[in-house]
Amino acid sequence: MSIETSGFLPINLLTGFLGSGKTTLLKRILDDPAFADTAVLINEFGEIGLDHDLVESVDGEMVLLRSGCVCCTVRGELAAALKELYSRRECGLVPPFRRVVIESTGLADPFPVLSTIKADPVLRHHFCAGNVITTVDAVNGSRQLDTYIESNRQVAVADRLIITKTDLGAGAEEEALRARLRGLNPDAPILTAVDLDLSSLVAVRGSPLLRGSLSPSGFYCEEPMQLVSSDGAPHHAAISSISLSIDRPVDWTAFGLWLTMLLNRHGERLLRVKGILNLRGEECPVAVHGVQHLVHTPVHMDRWPSEDRSSRLVFILDGLDGACLKRSFEAFTLAHMSQVPPAAYFPIVAAR
Repeated sequence: MSIETSGFLPINLLTGFLGSGKTTLLKRILDDPAFADTAVLINEFGEIGLDHDLVESVDGEMVLLRSGCVCCTVRGELAAALKELYSRRECGLVPPFRRVVIESTGLADPFPVLSTIKADPVLRHHFCAGNVITTVDAVNGSRQLDTYIESNRQVAVADRLIITKTDLGAGAEEEALRARLRGLNPDAPILTAVDLDLSSLVAVRGSPLLRGSLSPSGFYCEEPMQLVSSDGAPHHAAISSISLSIDRPVDWTAFGLWLTMLLNRHGERLLRVKGILNLRGEECPVAVHGVQHLVHTPVHMDRWPSEDRSSRLVFILDGLDGACLKRSFEAFTLAHMSQVPPAAYFPIVAAR
């Protein structure tokens, strides 16, 4: 498995709607010898039936498993639990784990967990963001996407989508579900639990992985996708996808200012942004990736994936007007080129 070479410990989030198979997948992870150097944070030990695996109870909230994993319950603030876990690691009170997996509740919006690392300076010094792993029920997944906004958000921010219970669902229903998942999340690999290679789940986000997510033409989902519910009607949850393309080199400072203002104003409703940029003065493209307010370090790619040198971005939005966002992006670029004050051009960014 890929381990961050910088010394930061990757935190991987396991999420998914109620009954989607998170607990079953977590038990497989804990039983796998390849994950012996993993620390797992869960809500309650009893939920995943760990009694037969316990080796030693460190205290009421932490146990060591025969597999070598450290397993903790989270009572209170996640940041405090992570700091305590790291402190015990440094003091030699628990094995020197190399990654963390957090199981969130089925009704949880995944972003607060992701933002915990960025918001806390102590955690930023020791941990980095790994992958968001989202389980989706093959039988009930479409209905949950129709009904619950949390289910849509869990899918939209995922780095890995795992379809569970495929042995119970019909083939046509699974294909329809895959199409919906691809609409909500254009670039996350869609895997099935039955033949899942666990080692692929917690690879740390980095240059090789990010480059691998690009299509031959440069980026997945080059055309905006219309998101619909299982009956073909417009999606009531107001989740939408929009693609932006610009055929001239982009000024990095100008783009950074635009994106910063957009995230400051609408970060909670900007579920995901990902794409490649042709930057002025750079021979090779730069890949960008963000989840709500959290923007990951840009990746300088070795080469362009095709002859197309245009910048391409895909946004997954929750209740934002995609057409207005596109106008703001284009107007900001024109404003920068003509030295016109950019705030006059994009009310979606500047207005409060």
